[in-house]
Amino acid sequence: MNLTIRSEQTDNAYHIYLAGEIDAYTAPQLRESLIPLAKEKGIELTIHFNEVEYIDSTGLGVFVGVLKTTDANGSNLKLCGMSSRVRRLFSITGLDEVITIEEVKEGQS
Repeated sequence: MNLTIRSEQTDNAYHIYLAGEIDAYTAPQLRESLIPLAKEKGIELTIHFNEVEYIDSTGLGVFVGVLKTTDANGSNLKLCGMSSRVRRLFSITGLDEVITIEEVKEGQS
């Protein structure tokens, strides 16, 4: 499966919508899309996981790199819309303690 990345910008905020699988095959594409945005100063970077079906350790590493880059540039990173399966991986690795993750509202997946 491939990964689709769609970006929307409003003022100093970017919303990135992901669909598909984040793994060793798609992680480089994701990194190339996110790091340039994370390097911008003082932005809000929100990544939507509503249509992400799978993520592996390589994918998790991309988000660690994005977090370090946003922190270094005075920006904020927020992840949202994760399925319980994807959310669990962030929890198991402890990344949910260092990355802001917005919980899925009741009735959403």
